[in-house]
Amino acid sequence: MDLALPEWTVLALLREESRHGFALAGLTARQGELGRVWHVPKPMIYRALDRLAKAELIAPSGVESDRGPSRTVFALTDSGRDAVEEWLHRPVEHVREIRSTLLMKLALLQRRQLGHEVLLRRQREVLEPIVTALDQERADGDGFTEVLMTWRYTSADAALRFVAELETQGGPGSQCGPGPQGSPARRRTHEGG
Repeated sequence: MDLALPEWTVLALLREESRHGFALAGLTARQGELGRVWHVPKPMIYRALDRLAKAELIAPSGVESDRGPSRTVFALTDSGRDAVEEWLHRPVEHVREIRSTLLMKLALLQRRQLGHEVLLRRQREVLEPIVTALDQERADGDGFTEVLMTWRYTSADAALRFVAELETQGGPGSQCGPGPQGSPARRRTHEGG
């Protein structure tokens, strides 16, 4: 399914509960809970709702009109539910998607109190051969190619270490993010703890 991150985010939020566009936009606003990961402007939320409805992944389920204007509430269809569940556990293909898509998936999984172990294992399995190949290309390069390959290798290796760090925090119900007392788990690892 060829959807962009805002559309997948809307689907995942509707998987939690039926909502209207204004409520979705609040969650993805710059100061919103998910906006910290990836800000999705309000117009993009409404475009995503329109596109998802046309694809029959969501459907109107009612109207909310207690305060202000009437707002159409959307719910997932069965195909929308199946699609988003598969997407949430599918690793990203490119290192550049770690910052946006993988972090959003982790945040969405945590909101539903679902484990992230399967996603992280699959992500590590995607990243390991990328890191190995880039390390070889870096060793074979010269001049600016070596600089470029070193950048790409370092970025991919950092992404792999990030995923591995989250895996070590593992276990059902584990939290993605700060460790005990709000200190990053990374500090525990590098300080010998």
